[in-house]
Amino acid sequence: MRIDILSVIPELIESNFAYSIVKRAQDKGLAEIHLHNLHDYSTDTRHHRVDAYPFGGEAGMVMQIEPVDRAIAQLKSQRDYDEVIYTSPDGEKFNQKIANQMSMLNNVIILCGHYKGIDHRIREHLITREISVGDYVLTGGELAASIMVDAVVRIIPGVISDEQSALSDCFQDDLLSAPVYTRPADYKGWKVPEILLSGHEAKIAEWRLEQAMERTRRLRPDLLDE
Repeated sequence: MRIDILSVIPELIESNFAYSIVKRAQDKGLAEIHLHNLHDYSTDTRHHRVDAYPFGGEAGMVMQIEPVDRAIAQLKSQRDYDEVIYTSPDGEKFNQKIANQMSMLNNVIILCGHYKGIDHRIREHLITREISVGDYVLTGGELAASIMVDAVVRIIPGVISDEQSALSDCFQDDLLSAPVYTRPADYKGWKVPEILLSGHEAKIAEWRLEQAMERTRRLRPDLLDE
C-alpha cells in the first residue's frame, strides 16, 4: 500500500512514521509513506506561499487551489489512486470500519487541511472522500493524517506478526476489548480473575465476550445502538 501525504508542514509528522509498527511495515515493503511539501508546488516562485486571503473578507487565510492541484496532478501522472482524502472536521467520522476498508486499497492521497481551510473547489473537484478524526478543530490535518495512517497500516496483513492480536482490537467487532492481565497473578492482593488462569479456552472466550459486552454497555452504549 502506498500513501502520499500532502502538507504545508510535513516535518510535523515525519517522526510518526519512523518508529514502531509503521516503520516495520515500511521495512517489510508492505507500506510506502511519502510526504510532500505543498510549498514545493507553489506558483509563487519568490516566497512559495500556498495561502491567500479569502474572498468576501472573512478572517483567516485559505489554502490555494493551484499548489494542491499541481501536487495531485503530478502524483496521478505516475499511478492510479483509489482515494484522494481530505482531513476535515466536517467529514465522516473515522472509525475501525473505515480503517479496515482503507487497508485494502493500493494507493491513497491524504491532503492535510491547514489555515482557515482550503479553497472549496478542491473539495468539489479533487477530493473523493472527507474524513474527520473527531468533533474538534486541530491546527492542521497532519495529526489526523497520522492517526489514520497508523490505524490503517497496522492491520495490513503481515505487518503485525501476531495477526490475531490486531483482529481482537477494540472496535473490530463493534465492542470494546475485554480487560487484559499479565504476571504476577497476585499483586498487593489485587488478583487476576481465576477464569484466566484455568486454561479452559471455551470458558475464557465466553468470559471475554461477556466482559466486552459489559464494558461497551457501560462505557460506550452508542456502539451497541449502532
